[in-house]
Amino acid sequence: MFLRGFIKHPVMVGSIVPSSQRLIAKMLARVDWGRTKLFVEYGPGVGTFCQPILDRLAPDATLLVIDTNPDFIQHLRREIRDSRFIAVQGSAADVAAIIAGHGFDAADYVLSGLPFSTLPPGVGDAIAAATHTVLRPGGAFLVYQFRARVRDFLAPHFTRIDPGFEWWNVPPAHLFWAWKD
Repeated sequence: MFLRGFIKHPVMVGSIVPSSQRLIAKMLARVDWGRTKLFVEYGPGVGTFCQPILDRLAPDATLLVIDTNPDFIQHLRREIRDSRFIAVQGSAADVAAIIAGHGFDAADYVLSGLPFSTLPPGVGDAIAAATHTVLRPGGAFLVYQFRARVRDFLAPHFTRIDPGFEWWNVPPAHLFWAWKD
């Protein structure tokens, strides 16, 4: 399914292999799970992060995932049977309307592995701006990429960006935690 998605939509899928368990653990380590009511993921693909997020979420919290690929959304809806899980086909740039449509005012955290450097012009900027808008104060935009260029999309909207790197991934990945102060 993952490889098929990459072949069908190479610009929207960042890699031909899912993220490593080490990358997942490192990305999620800074989340304050006790204060998380809404966790959003852009481009969940086949759901590599979904179960680890659901394993950490409180019983009254929600994981809302957004993907443009209908095959991935269909797969996730079929595979993940958890009342805290919502899968939406749409654009991450429309996150404000999507979360409002599901009864939320703000997200606590947003995670993205979308390949910002290969998105069409203007889309990466729109996603970064929309994400900053929907995050609650103290929340963060968690981004993992194979190029550090994503920082250029984050910097106009986030003043505090903590970098990281994970070698144990194919390919190795740059990690960013962009905080809304």
